[in-house]
Formats: sequence, C-alpha cells, structure tokens
Amino acid sequence: MSFSGEVKKELCRAPMQRQCCALAESCGVLLYAGGFSSGEVRIVTESEEFAERLPKLFKKAFSVTFDVVPEENESGKHIFRIIEPEKLERIWQALGYDRTQHFALHLNFALLEEEHCRSAFLRGAFLAGGSVTDPHKRYHLELATSHLQAGRETEALLRDMGFEPKNVMRGGNTVTYFKSSGNVEDLLTLLGAPSAAMEIMSAKVEKSMRNIVNRRVNCDAANLDKSVEASRVQVEALTRLTDAGILKTLPVALQEVAVARLLQPELSLSELAQSFDPPLTKSCLNHRMRKLMQLANEEKSV
Repeated sequence: MSFSGEVKKELCRAPMQRQCCALAESCGVLLYAGGFSSGEVRIVTESEEFAERLPKLFKKAFSVTFDVVPEENESGKHIFRIIEPEKLERIWQALGYDRTQHFALHLNFALLEEEHCRSAFLRGAFLAGGSVTDPHKRYHLELATSHLQAGRETEALLRDMGFEPKNVMRGGNTVTYFKSSGNVEDLLTLLGAPSAAMEIMSAKVEKSMRNIVNRRVNCDAANLDKSVEASRVQVEALTRLTDAGILKTLPVALQEVAVARLLQPELSLSELAQSFDPPLTKSCLNHRMRKLMQLANEEKSV
C-alpha cells in the first residue's frame, strides 16, 4: 500500500461522534470528490477503508443512503452515487446551498466555525481529493478540486489556521499543496493521522543523519587524499636529499625523521609521530619535516 493509502487508512479510524463534524467532513468529501452537482453525487475511491467509511458518514451527516451500491471494478475503484432528487435536495440544504441556483460552489464557513469542524472538513477533502508523497522520497501533500472557488477558499482557510499552502492550476483543477515537511506533519496531525506525521519526522531525521554521515565520509576522503599527496611529495623530496648525499650530513634528528617517512609512506603525520620511541609531538615532527622540505627545495633549485 502506498504512503497515501496508509494515511487514508489511519484517517478513516477517526471517530464520528459529532454530527457537526460529520457534516463538515462530508462537505470536504463532496467538494473534493470531483462529482458533485445539482443532479448527482458521484464519489470514486480506491481506498477500502474510505469505501467502508462513506456510507456511515453520509448516514450521520445527511441521513441518506447511496443509490448505487459500490462495487469494486477491474481498476480497483469503488464508485458511490446518489441521484434521487429528494436525497440531493437534503444534502444541498444541509450544506447551505440552493440546488435550483447555478453558481460556483463555495465553502459554507458557517459549518466551519469550530476547530474540530475545520479539521473534519480538511480530513474529508484529503480522503476524497488528496495525496501525500512517501517522505523517504520527498515532502509533498496536495488537495485537488474541480470547484475552483472552493479551492481558493480552502487555501484561505488553511492560511487562517496558520499554514502556508501554495496553489497551482492543473488539468482544470485547482491544487493546494505543501512542500514543507513541517506543514505536512502539522496538517496530518490536525486531520487525525499522527502516526503518519511521526513517520515523516522519522524520515526527516534519517535523511539528516545520512547527510551528516556522507559529509563526514567525504571530508575524511578529502583529508586522506591530502595526506597521501603530502606523503608522496615528502618521499620525493627526501629521496632527492638521499641521492644527493645531503641526508647523511644532516643532524641525527632530521635523519631519523627522513628514514621514518621513507620506510612508512602510508602513515599520516600524526601516525608517523607516534611511531617514534619515545613518540614525537605532531608539532615537533612537522617542524623537522618542514626543515627537510626546505633543504630539498634548495637542492632542487641548484
């Protein structure tokens, strides 16, 4: 099951205790289902859990049953329909609409005065016309409706609730969407899917840790490359001093450092310092190596 499917499954476990919330959720379903007009209610879903919830939801909100018994077709979709004029009239009146008038459907904010009713409305909108991307891939949640005025008003409602949605037109639908992980987490929690919100948080932490590890690995690799290159340059310089007969004329302390580097070119400067008995400090070893490199450069320029 997709992440969207899991989210809808969790949302469908939300209780339907208040009649006002059932009405608000049904309003969200109808405005985002894509098949709500004066002559028909048509809701199509692939979610088994949403298909089980819908009849109970409409019974509590409007005291109506669906005229068409939903059956799963070959594509895995469940189709619900209401076409009886009396049922349609009851639904339109409950939502505060006049079925005899032809106008763009909008949000009836009188149904959304309470916070719990707003949450229920948005839950219905997501169940009918929403989707959310697997957070391990990217952060994206959207609500799509063909009722353009309702879509714009939903965006305004979300902004009034403290969210920061964006809006785009796609295929004749207005799409309200979020790309901020924080907004997606907060919205899913508000709708009644805290487990899904926690999964997004976990995915975000996992991505952050992976990025930290990758940066450290890349940093270590870069440091290793620098260490290898520095060792190569030092070995070449010390070999030049040896071939020129200069190394044997130097103080014993410098000769010991030169021999140690020539015999152990794979060691970092810190590791090389520890190979002495007693160990040298890195600062001391670095000082002696710089003196050897200076002498080698002088020999090279002769």
